Amino acid sequence: MNKRKVIKQTGTIRWRLATVFGLIALVFAGLIARTAYIQVISPDELRKQGDLRTHRQLSDTVLRGMITDRNGLELAISVPVNTVWADPAQVMERNILSKDREWRALADILDADVDTLKQRVAANPKSRFVYLARHVSPAMADYIKNLNLYGVYLRPESKRYYPAAEVNAHVVGITNIDDHGIDGIEKLYDDALTGESGKKSILRDAKGRVIEVLSEQAAKEAQDVTLSIDQRIQTLAYQELKKAVQYYRADSGTVVALDVNTGEILAMVNNPSYNPNNRKDISSSSMRNRAITDTIEPGSTMKPLAVMAGLEFGSIKADSVINTSPGWMMFGGRRVRDTINRGKINVAEILKRSSNVGTTKIALSMPHEQLLDAFYNAGFGSDTGTGLIGESSGIFYDRRRWSDFELATLSFGYGLSVTPLQLAQMYATIGNGGIRRPLSILKLNQPHEGERVFSHSSSRQLLKMLETVVDEDGTGHNAAVEGYRVAGKTGTSRKAVAGGYGNDYVGLFAGVAPVSDPKIALVVVINNPKGDVYYGGDVAAPVFSKVMGGALQILNVPNDKDADDDLQLASVKGERPSA
Repeated sequence: MNKRKVIKQTGTIRWRLATVFGLIALVFAGLIARTAYIQVISPDELRKQGDLRTHRQLSDTVLRGMITDRNGLELAISVPVNTVWADPAQVMERNILSKDREWRALADILDADVDTLKQRVAANPKSRFVYLARHVSPAMADYIKNLNLYGVYLRPESKRYYPAAEVNAHVVGITNIDDHGIDGIEKLYDDALTGESGKKSILRDAKGRVIEVLSEQAAKEAQDVTLSIDQRIQTLAYQELKKAVQYYRADSGTVVALDVNTGEILAMVNNPSYNPNNRKDISSSSMRNRAITDTIEPGSTMKPLAVMAGLEFGSIKADSVINTSPGWMMFGGRRVRDTINRGKINVAEILKRSSNVGTTKIALSMPHEQLLDAFYNAGFGSDTGTGLIGESSGIFYDRRRWSDFELATLSFGYGLSVTPLQLAQMYATIGNGGIRRPLSILKLNQPHEGERVFSHSSSRQLLKMLETVVDEDGTGHNAAVEGYRVAGKTGTSRKAVAGGYGNDYVGLFAGVAPVSDPKIALVVVINNPKGDVYYGGDVAAPVFSKVMGGALQILNVPNDKDADDDLQLASVKGERPSA
């Protein structure tokens, strides 16, 4: 009996030993299989895990390029800021949300609700990244750092700052919160301004020390952009425009100043404007650069073009006399009229008194193709060449048949729509002796090649006539500039409404100075001034006078009021060479 029991126990022991050894063998076999799988069949995952512990990717942040005016004055710069972010996994792991005092302090400095802040972290506890705030100042960042909240970190970034704020807003534009341009020059030259961050791949040991640089890619520095804008003239123009818009309770206003000889834009301002440093109150309408996007019927500022066409065709001369009696003309039931019967007046008087009848007779004294060519040559119906985002080409109808009434209204600025920038280009062309140049918002080392579209003699004769407009008894006497000879034209156009024209007006003045050697072409637009004063000579001409006078002094242009002018009104000898 005992012998059988011993034998039975011995068998049990052997079975147990076999089972244990079998299990051990299976474990070793599994380990060997796993090792073989990891090392031979699928080694990439192991390398990946190792790399996560030793490899690091570093990047060198490249600040966005500056935007400056033509004299190097900073218009847009990048300043250092910080982004506050949290690692929810770390915060939840150590129950950091229980530190109420620190979280309330964090919420106060970020001007946020503490419960909302906590919920943002707790919403996804396994996440490794969540924004708490963007673009906080260095002082705020130091305060947050001293809170010592585990799992809450700071990341250095940059923020765009605009020193001149609303003065340059429509030209310079703005960036979004990620520092990418979304309007104006910021958007147009975003690639050049952005640059490219440098990248470095390194190998670290267990103590975090760099033991090897695996690869390195140098940063591509951002480029600075130098505008043609002269900030001194820009600021002056904006200040004077803003005062006029507020005084006359106008809907808006625009001023554009050009360098006559190069086509560079020296100033381009609109009011109302916006502050690009404060994004809370910015609307899409306030961001609109009206100088290039909004079109207007230019009214009497277009009359010089009809005179130019007549001079070029030869149907009139500078001393021609036009009979405007009885002060009105009928075209199939439609009337063109002057405010009074001015009788027989010469071409200069037609411009000086802004006679619709006189301009109409000049326009009808030539084939309509000749008149239309003058408008095309002045650049209407096409963009100005700036490349600015949102620029309109205006509206100039290209049709085969024109009635006499349509040609008449075209001659004094109705039936077409132009931008203030296009109008300024036209006057720059006249001031430049008939050479039209593409306009530029960037500072130029050499002017773009121009195209002669009007003769030098006709251009100079026209300037002499336009100089009479700012005489004491002319419609533009308020545009006179002390010490300088000014040539220009007033304009007052009624705004179109459904079915015709309403009772709202646009007041304009456009001109160049100094007449002896034109340097600046300037256009002032006052949109829908309220009250009884709305004529261009009353609302726009005074702004022109102040801006033009200040700009000429800023550029140190010598006075020419008493300068001798060898130009005879009736004839000019010689031609300026073509561009």
